[in-house]
Amino acid sequence: MTVHFIGAGPGAPDLLTLRGRDRIAACPVCLYAGSLVPEAILDHCPPGARIVNTAPMSLDDIMAEISQAHTEGKDIARLHSGDLSVWSALGEQLRRLRQLDIPYTITPGVPAFAAAAATLGTELTLPGVAQSVVLTRTPGRASAMPPNETLSNFAATGATLAIHLSIHNLKQVVADLVPHYGADCPTAVVWRASWPDERVVRASLSEIEQAVGESMTRTALILVGPALAAEDFDESSLYALGYDRRFRPQSADSPFASTAPDNDSDEQAAERDT
Repeated sequence: MTVHFIGAGPGAPDLLTLRGRDRIAACPVCLYAGSLVPEAILDHCPPGARIVNTAPMSLDDIMAEISQAHTEGKDIARLHSGDLSVWSALGEQLRRLRQLDIPYTITPGVPAFAAAAATLGTELTLPGVAQSVVLTRTPGRASAMPPNETLSNFAATGATLAIHLSIHNLKQVVADLVPHYGADCPTAVVWRASWPDERVVRASLSEIEQAVGESMTRTALILVGPALAAEDFDESSLYALGYDRRFRPQSADSPFASTAPDNDSDEQAAERDT
């Protein structure tokens, strides 16, 4: 018996990975976070599967369901929204499974920030503008923030910020970020990215609060940074003519000219491509 943790993606049922789909289809028990996982994904469950919405359950209740399935020798598909690596409460479940010696696997999912960037039609890391994306949040009832993980500290880097679980703190978000990014910095709020009722609000950082108003609560992602609207940025060297690289050596003297890519180790390839 194995518990298969599966990132169900940001909302659109067809953004589920093939591996996730196949694991759901193979499990006679499915535990899903009903507040955020679309019910259409449950169509992949096999006939007769036990399907449990964990939204109203405590961690103890969830572990009781898992323990029962373990006793019965039944694999479990455990569905969470987005990707499991951030804000999924995965860690505490894994810790308990390790204590109980119950095996598990983890299947990643499409994260909300990626779905939001796709909706906005933008790359979040543009050459000469931003080369980092910071996934963060503001303090909430469920989780405090470590002292050094402040918006001001992250903003000082100039990176693109993807601020989760914070639409209720939008006023404070703006106050913290304006001194670093400036009042005119491009900002977007994407509500329920990839869902049929998805909504997007774009505005400058100083105007985003008024633009959003009371139209969005919960499940909204705040994106801030120059990369959201930049047009005057450098082109990547990756595809530039004259850029000497492993798969496109530029001369007979190139260190890549005699390289057979298929025979290289991953470490050798990575070292040369940087």
